[in-house]
Amino acid sequence: LTVRDYEMTQDGIHYDVSAPEVEADSALADKVNAEIQERVDGHLAEMEQMWQEYKDAFFATGGTQQQWDEREMDVIVDYEIKSQSENAVSFTVDFGEAWVTAAQERYCYNLDLAENRDITLRDLLGDAWVERCNQAVQSYIAAHTDEHGYTLFFDPEAGGFTTVDENTRFYIRADGVPVLVFQEYTIAAGSAGIVEIPVEDTQT
Repeated sequence: LTVRDYEMTQDGIHYDVSAPEVEADSALADKVNAEIQERVDGHLAEMEQMWQEYKDAFFATGGTQQQWDEREMDVIVDYEIKSQSENAVSFTVDFGEAWVTAAQERYCYNLDLAENRDITLRDLLGDAWVERCNQAVQSYIAAHTDEHGYTLFFDPEAGGFTTVDENTRFYIRADGVPVLVFQEYTIAAGSAGIVEIPVEDTQT
């Protein structure tokens, strides 16, 4: 992978952008690169719109220019290669912002460039991939619940974890273990952040 990388501050927004690009002569690489660029452009545009709306509301409620000049929004795009071989790569791309509140979202890409397709959890875990993933998540939640039953994880009846599916995000560690990725507030309280749960023993 190569990277489009820049850092600058403009109109009160501090941009820290490192966006990956897959270097491969394949339709899959072209599709992924276009998707990443679209997400980067969309993220930046959304943050700029939110910042402008916040600025308008700030001055409309009596804020001064001096007070406004002390404010800044951080807009972040970053990536990390989790594993890579001659014909396959697994990486994540994070989109975040920090100002009044902080938020982050993580996208995962697992590419078989030789076969020109996405790598799936079924590829890694076999036909019983749903059961194996669900067991890993349930064990993780149990391990993060204290003796009084307190946990940051939501009950299934309250929108918590029920099961993985084809849309569940994951990346592949260097040792071949898939790691499930759950966004903020999806299965646990916001203080848990992005939850990552490895599915160990992937031999099929």
